[in-house]
Amino acid sequence: MEGLVPAVVQDELSGKVLMLGYMNEVSLAKTKESGRVTFFSRSKNKLWTKGETSGNFLKVVSMQEDCDGDAILIKAKPFGPICHKGTDTCFAEVNNSQTGFIDQLRAIIKDRKTNPIEGSYTSGLLAKGINKLAQKLGEEAVELVIEAKDSNKELFLGEAADLLFHYLVLLEAKGYELDEVVEVLKQRHGK
Repeated sequence: MEGLVPAVVQDELSGKVLMLGYMNEVSLAKTKESGRVTFFSRSKNKLWTKGETSGNFLKVVSMQEDCDGDAILIKAKPFGPICHKGTDTCFAEVNNSQTGFIDQLRAIIKDRKTNPIEGSYTSGLLAKGINKLAQKLGEEAVELVIEAKDSNKELFLGEAADLLFHYLVLLEAKGYELDEVVEVLKQRHGK
């Protein structure tokens, strides 16, 4: 392809494919240097940084070649709609899932278990042991139940976030993965 390599851009949080572009050595070097995805435009025969006119940049999180070395996967953080038509992706898909952040949070919790940081709330929780963690999770569950009886959305969502966070910490302390819980849910769904 005359020195061009396809580059698939994927949202780092949602996993959605945002777009496909082509890169050459110069655009790849500029992408690495600037941290913003830069392609080679085949129609205009020049480099272009995604977002240079719209402001909807793609901030590079990671880059890797495929197994054959003839394509690149770029995981990026999008700033605004990516398609020139104003849609979230060039495939007309909505990209508004926030659940990918859970994986980032899980990675932070795992890191705090392996590499405790003094003064870290998460490290402190993990250091207290399973019994204290289970007790804290129970307290958070009760607080959520209490807020469920009222109609204050902000307080309810705050307690829901507290419960989810402490649940993830307990899972990590027990050495279990959220994916294992999801597998149980999938098995139950099939029944």
